[in-house]
Amino acid sequence: MFGSAPKSLAATAAGVALGAAVGYNIGNVGPGADVLAKAYGLPLGTIGVLTTALFVTHLVMQIPGGRLIDERGARTLGMFALAIVALGNLIPLLVTSFAGGVIGRLVAGLGTGVGFVGGSEYVRATVGTAGAQGLYGAAGVGGGGLAIAIVPLTVPTLDWRAPYVTAFICACVVLVCLPLAPRDRVRRERRRSNRASVADIVRDRRLYPLAVAHSASFGLSVIIGTWAVSLLQHDGYGRRLAGAVAALTLLGGLITRPVGGRILQRRPESATRLLGVSMVLGATGTLLLLLDIRLSARIAGAVLLGLAAGLPFAAAFTGAQAIRGDAPAAAIGFINSCATLLIVVGAPLVGLTFALPGQGRAGFVAIAVLWALAYLPIRPSKLPALRPDVG
Repeated sequence: MFGSAPKSLAATAAGVALGAAVGYNIGNVGPGADVLAKAYGLPLGTIGVLTTALFVTHLVMQIPGGRLIDERGARTLGMFALAIVALGNLIPLLVTSFAGGVIGRLVAGLGTGVGFVGGSEYVRATVGTAGAQGLYGAAGVGGGGLAIAIVPLTVPTLDWRAPYVTAFICACVVLVCLPLAPRDRVRRERRRSNRASVADIVRDRRLYPLAVAHSASFGLSVIIGTWAVSLLQHDGYGRRLAGAVAALTLLGGLITRPVGGRILQRRPESATRLLGVSMVLGATGTLLLLLDIRLSARIAGAVLLGLAAGLPFAAAFTGAQAIRGDAPAAAIGFINSCATLLIVVGAPLVGLTFALPGQGRAGFVAIAVLWALAYLPIRPSKLPALRPDVG
């Protein structure tokens, strides 16, 4: 699109950075849940409200944010989103009560909601390949995985502030650099995207199988990443080891999200089959992770579900953008809002299962079942044709 490999590379790097900065906020609370609970004087399960608060406003901004991006441009809205994310992480550091934490997460969710959609649309509007979309997806999930790995390492120094301070720094670094990135072109037909109403996007049944695929892979993996550290700690593992194992549930997408994008770009007829396979592998990995068995088997489960979770991303996002070429960012907003709704409902419910016998295993079993059931509506015969040429 830019007629220049360096510009395309710079655009890809900018999208990757935006995705990582936004994604960091998805995984930063879970690995610090116990120190946050102690600091706020609350039961561990209550800390799940912080994850829910982020995703409530994240959910609210998906489709409206997508429509704004279609009209105003992804880079501009991406910078605005990062500023809001930074503010959301600053608030809990200034207002140190649990209420301050909830307010901060609500504010940060406004930014992540717009930023996640904006990064995907920025990559589509600048680079325009499924492979680049897969790289962006890797950055988004990788940011969450980095948070799961980094927060436990910084807790000894920053204590309960670790989730907020590290997320604030991440957002500010990318915000300073993003104005140097190539501009995305806002086409006239995109400015007329308000012809596609929210109701029109929601009623488009062609998007539903893709929404299920993304909800299962992204939504369930985020819930697992949020509570895996607590599950492993309850089984006697140290914080740092638990954080390292739990990070694998999201970091696996660093490999398979780009791989899924390349497969879609080169052999789109094979990509749809991978979606169903990823659901089965994700369920299997979840079962291995939750069982109180040898650590090596649990690590294998974390790796397996992380790799499985990454495969559907490029197909779901690229397919949605191709289906709704009149409003590609709004279509992404709808796809992602379905996954976000699952997280909003599921994260606190899984947190509550830590008060039951088995200390959270009932919640993880439910996740494995849902992951397996997601195969039914995304069988190859149920999916729309996916085109890699969305740029």
